Amino acid sequence: MKTITLPDELNIHNSFSIKVYDYKSTAEISKQQILLNKNTFSFLQEGNKEVFFNDSSKSIDNSEFLLMTSGHCLMTEKLSSRSNAYRSILFFFSTEDVLHFITKFNLHLEQPNNSPSAFSFQYDTFIKRFVDSLVDLSSHSIALQQNILSTKFEEIMLYLTEIKGIDFLYALVAENQQQQKFIQTVESNKLNKLTIKELAFLLNMSVSSFKREFQKQYQCSPSKWFQDQRLDHAAMLLKNHSKRPSEVYEAMGYESLSNFIQAFKKKFGITPKQYQSN
Repeated sequence: MKTITLPDELNIHNSFSIKVYDYKSTAEISKQQILLNKNTFSFLQEGNKEVFFNDSSKSIDNSEFLLMTSGHCLMTEKLSSRSNAYRSILFFFSTEDVLHFITKFNLHLEQPNNSPSAFSFQYDTFIKRFVDSLVDLSSHSIALQQNILSTKFEEIMLYLTEIKGIDFLYALVAENQQQQKFIQTVESNKLNKLTIKELAFLLNMSVSSFKREFQKQYQCSPSKWFQDQRLDHAAMLLKNHSKRPSEVYEAMGYESLSNFIQAFKKKFGITPKQYQSN
């Protein structure tokens, strides 16, 4: 039996980390070998679904939806007796997306007693509206989807952690604790004036390994990312705390006020003083 790799074989024509696909079928499958390259929500709409992982199995109807970790599984899909069809809204996201979510909202995970590869949840009014919004979004332009999908991911994760707790997150990152440590170290030091060599030391990595991992996690160089973070923070200080540029530049790691003004103008298109007056 051929192994189907998802989402690769769905021909989703975008390069986003987070993807949505409205999957419809009129053919049943039984214990199809599936390789999930991403973590996946399966918001079942019609039919029945059963999945088998190495450590767990779940069987649901369309009153429930699934959260599945990336990896190998066997999947059975049965058609609805009412419509003679199967439909599921698939919402794919990477482990890196989860790690960034954990870091952004300062969540502290501890290993739960049980951490299966699949979770089932009951639909409620909020989740149904959320799924409807995904369907609506899929009909809009790729550019609009790109701007909204990361927000939709945070929306569903914030809601589930509020009503279900955070234990399920551990299963999504269990094999990636080193990545989580890397991201947490970078994020917690984004405003500290540490060198790349110093950050690499804190992570017990070589400078070259640090740079490779950084590019993988953030899709840009460390120097550009840290500069953008510090300039964003400087803009907040200028706007919300009425700090003068001469009070900000040194704390942001710039050797001179003129260098700070030049970098600020390059990023925002205006000088710090013009930014404050807008």
